[in-house]
Amino acid sequence: MTQAFLTHISATLRALDAEGLMKHERAIQGPQAARVLVGGRQMLNLCSNNYLGLADDPRLIAAAKAAMDSHGYGMASVRFICGTQDLHQMLERRLAAFLGTDDALLFAACFDANGAVFEPLLGEEDAVISDSLNHASIIDGIRLCKARRFRFANTDMDDLHRQLQSARDGGARFILVVSDGVFSMDGSFANLADLTRLAADFGALTMVDDCHATGFIGPQGRGTAARAGVKVDLMTGTFGKALGGALGGYVAGPQAVIDLLRQRARPYLFSNALPPAVVGAALAALEVVEGADDLRAQLASNAAYWRAGLQGLGFDLLPGSHPIVPVMIGDAPLAQTFAKALDARGVMVSAFFFPVVPRGQARIRTQMTAALTREDLDFGLAAFAAAGRETGVLA
Repeated sequence: MTQAFLTHISATLRALDAEGLMKHERAIQGPQAARVLVGGRQMLNLCSNNYLGLADDPRLIAAAKAAMDSHGYGMASVRFICGTQDLHQMLERRLAAFLGTDDALLFAACFDANGAVFEPLLGEEDAVISDSLNHASIIDGIRLCKARRFRFANTDMDDLHRQLQSARDGGARFILVVSDGVFSMDGSFANLADLTRLAADFGALTMVDDCHATGFIGPQGRGTAARAGVKVDLMTGTFGKALGGALGGYVAGPQAVIDLLRQRARPYLFSNALPPAVVGAALAALEVVEGADDLRAQLASNAAYWRAGLQGLGFDLLPGSHPIVPVMIGDAPLAQTFAKALDARGVMVSAFFFPVVPRGQARIRTQMTAALTREDLDFGLAAFAAAGRETGVLA
């Protein structure tokens, strides 16, 4: 590698740091939980996707250990060569039954699942219409296919209608409308009732990414479509958040679609099969979440209490009811300064800024879990109040 290239890369990194856009990682010494050990300090964790608190659940850990005992450590292969085990097939059937679809297909991550969907299913004769705030994995997946691309303003049904009309007027053979079920930076829900109605009016297909919903949103945690009382054609999601917090993603939908993805989805065909421990724990997680109304109720209660507490202190919040509660700061360096002030008080949060969110919309994305106690939340609110006054975020 040439010195000129390394000098260029170093200059890019210095520019990121100077703009306050550099991301930093923290080493957690132990399991993901409501309280975590970082650098020998116990920290209140308010930035985890561990919505139901299952990341350190003994039932999932036991299931992971049992799966390794019976099925080994790893597959050393992609599934169509020598890597499919009965556990993989069991999880796909179990997931499809949970979501109410014909079948499901496992991936290494939901990023891979979203990257796999579009290219095998849509050609240049087709069109895909995407919400403007969809996750980067959806955006990248759409770029891989040859379909005509349309975008509608976030949850704007009038704009969606216009894009559907444009796609139909342009002679599209098939049209697919795709949206996050929950927009992860805002904690807001897609308007799936109107989205599916409009799609039906134009004979379009629908797809929803439920990464921030599966397991804890809707009846028995079956997701945003179930919450809205509608059906969508394709669902993608992850085991890396509420369903245990490890890794792995999926596509769920009609049998013919899953069969074709199994034949042609490149991230599936060229990635190792999920390790038995992850599959075993995911099976256990699905058993837990179906009967976890108590955890879902605790999560909703925590989210309402936390949101009301922050509003009472005078913080600027995006409206909503999801366990994602964004605290709007605006300036990226100030958001990082605020996060450091919270860190000094024993609260772990993450500042989000460009390019993850638009410039000028930096925020602290707080996230509730069912594992947090009222004592935890009161501790967090006191820290937010003190850090807010210290940094000038609060007047």
